[in-house]
Amino acid sequence: MPWKNVSLEQQRWKFVCAVEAGRCSFAQCCRRAGISRKTGYKWWRRFKQGARCLVDRSHVPGSPHRWPQRWRERVIALRCRRRRWGARKLRWALQRLWPKARVPSVRTLHRWLHAAGLTRRNKCRRRAGPLLAAQRPQRARGPNDVWTVDFKGRDRTGDGTRIEPLTVRDLATRYGLAIVQLPGTDERNVRRAFARIFRRFGLPKAIQVDNGPPFGGEGALGLTRLSVWWLRLGIRVQFGRPRCPQDNAAHEQWHSVISAETFKPTAPNVRAQQRRFARALHDYNHGRPHESLGMRVPARLYRKSPRPYRPHVPASRYPARWSTLEVPEGGRVSWAGRQRMIGRAFAGQRIGLRPDGAQRWHVYLDRHLIGELVATDRAGLRPAKRQRYRNGSPVPDSRSSTARSRGG
Repeated sequence: MPWKNVSLEQQRWKFVCAVEAGRCSFAQCCRRAGISRKTGYKWWRRFKQGARCLVDRSHVPGSPHRWPQRWRERVIALRCRRRRWGARKLRWALQRLWPKARVPSVRTLHRWLHAAGLTRRNKCRRRAGPLLAAQRPQRARGPNDVWTVDFKGRDRTGDGTRIEPLTVRDLATRYGLAIVQLPGTDERNVRRAFARIFRRFGLPKAIQVDNGPPFGGEGALGLTRLSVWWLRLGIRVQFGRPRCPQDNAAHEQWHSVISAETFKPTAPNVRAQQRRFARALHDYNHGRPHESLGMRVPARLYRKSPRPYRPHVPASRYPARWSTLEVPEGGRVSWAGRQRMIGRAFAGQRIGLRPDGAQRWHVYLDRHLIGELVATDRAGLRPAKRQRYRNGSPVPDSRSSTARSRGG
């Protein structure tokens, strides 16, 4: 036997018909219909107004000032012509086009644009962090004081294999430490190459690089995962000025020597090209005198660094009153009830938070101030920036506030 489906409208019809027949009292009709007397009187009053009043009414709140559809169409058409205009400028244009008409408000226009998918949400940008005093560059007075590092530039061997020669040289003695051809400039390949170089020659006091990847980035202090690893090893990182290869002119001159001796013509394959690099590097260090060295060869002046390379760097330690956070792989940490972006460069590192007021904390990596966190910010770390030197003096910055790290 099939079930009988009875709609609400049919049940209401049965109720009002029973009340109109008068065979039982109004309260009994309500009890049989399973409704309260208040609801029963409501449907009886609607029945007296007309038969169609037993249908469900819409509960959407009505507005006495509902705008005609033509205004919405005018706004959409105007926005399609002026794609970079917001609600304020569009309302100004509507007032100019229809000066005697009442124009919708800015809020109404913005709601229409959002419903039509013509707005975009502004990204939460980071605010400027502390401005650190400029560091004087490390002077190359002896071996391993400063190493200069760069990529020679993308090239291909005779069989079409792409190579990225990584070049490392000691600045004081002009000694070429390594010419390593890599399949790419990603951080993992470069780190493996430097681990081998550090095992052979030890650690320098400073490494001088440009601002491009994988050495420099756009985060706090311009660091990347590679340069953070150097800092953790106790190596100072010196960045040149952006788009100024002349800051590393001696290294660029060495690249011209390498190109003339190893790429004219190009070797047939990768192994043959690496053998050319090895011969050119040995000749540069042992058979080529330099005028800046008093016509001596670099091998007579260079000595290995007394600082040995230890691959396992201990975790960072901070004072007991500081808070500490472990930065996960994505670079975001959970702090003050919100996800905060610290930076992928610091993934896997332990950072220290030194309180500076009720809502502000200075963020350190070892002794390096990398930025500050503010509890009321919606974004993440306010990254620290450092002034740069130009012609022996620091470059002025438009920001007036200056902060110094506790270790320099």
